[in-house]
Amino acid sequence: MRYPNSPGLPQAGRTETWRRTPAPLLTKKPMKNETLPPASPLAATRRRRWRTPVLILVVLGLAGGGWTVMQSKQQAAKAAEQQASKKKEQEKTPVHELAQGDVAAIDARALSISLPLSGSLAPVTQATIKAKVSGVIEATTLQEGQHVANGQILVRLDAADQRARLTQQQAMLDEAQARLSMASKNEANSQALLKQKYISQTAYDTTQNSVDLARANVKSAAAMLDIARIAVADTVIRAPMAGIVSKRHLQAGEKVSPDMPVYTIVNLAQLTLEAPVPSAEIPRIKLGQDVHFKVDGFGARDFAGKVTRINPTTESGSRAMLVYIAVDNGDGALRGGMFAKGSIVTERSPVAPLVPLTAVRNEKQGPVVYALVNNKVVAQPVTLGLRNEDEGYAEVTSGLVPGAKVIVAKLDGVKPGHGVTFAAPAAAPAPAAPAAVLARKD
Repeated sequence: MRYPNSPGLPQAGRTETWRRTPAPLLTKKPMKNETLPPASPLAATRRRRWRTPVLILVVLGLAGGGWTVMQSKQQAAKAAEQQASKKKEQEKTPVHELAQGDVAAIDARALSISLPLSGSLAPVTQATIKAKVSGVIEATTLQEGQHVANGQILVRLDAADQRARLTQQQAMLDEAQARLSMASKNEANSQALLKQKYISQTAYDTTQNSVDLARANVKSAAAMLDIARIAVADTVIRAPMAGIVSKRHLQAGEKVSPDMPVYTIVNLAQLTLEAPVPSAEIPRIKLGQDVHFKVDGFGARDFAGKVTRINPTTESGSRAMLVYIAVDNGDGALRGGMFAKGSIVTERSPVAPLVPLTAVRNEKQGPVVYALVNNKVVAQPVTLGLRNEDEGYAEVTSGLVPGAKVIVAKLDGVKPGHGVTFAAPAAAPAPAAPAAVLARKD
């Protein structure tokens, strides 16, 4: 664009046609051909060294990504297939509804094998006190069932006769001592006369024998006096041990003679259970085995004892041997003559899982139980040890652990692989509403 008063612009009032003058063409200068210096062999080798690992990594990355994508697709397809198969299998698998009583949980404890027995209880220590002297009973101090201490007075006898005999024996002793004194003096005089040869040796020996005889009479009289003293002491009858009076044989005013029973006392701290056992079962019984028994009248209370003796011969008229069980009766609850029924523990297992015998199924491969795993029935092989048919349990040495659940009921149609559900427990009945008490107004 050209402006007024600029050189080359038309003056005012004049019209000219503007023409664009083409710009002059630029002329390229010819380039000189320059030759680069050749690359060194070491640089080329270095470029090849880092290019190759990079290419390998790129290829591996592409391949790994493709493989990962392919694996993810395969896994997703497989999971979907398994889910569908599982759902289809669940739809086909039978499901049984079980009651809570059809299933039992396995617990661990010791199992014992027992031999039943029964017999009567007898006190270990029992005494019948008898009179040692004759006399009339002045008083009896105790009745049946009363406790008695060791040395306590039971009976007092009239001791008049015994005291008279004691006095008599004392007099006889005094007489014997007087005779001994006289004989001793005669012996001394005879010895003096013998030295003077006024008497013969035979006469002196006679006086010496008289001394020996008098000395023997003194000893005899002293012994009779001791017997008389004992007779007086025996008019008071004392308890030879602590216990309970089981029987009073005589009353006050009755006359007794030696060896007549007066009282019977028993000590109930230790009892013996005498139980006949068939001779065929004797090999199972050992000294020290535990015994558990019950006695009528004590409800569910369990008493215990240990085998202490076994009779070596059978009872007449039977093929049974008496087994003696020591029973500690510190509280005095048991009494002599009570009948007991119990059992001897002949075998005992260590603490191990126990399975109800009703849950054991005998298959061709051995005993199995139907265990529940994730609410499905699984045939679980087990190895059994001790069995107790009375309790209905068996020891499990392998195959089950405490806490496992097994089916104990014989249910038709329940097979391994079947599913199970449990019936809801029955609702407890609502408590009855209290009866309305109507008060009638007069």
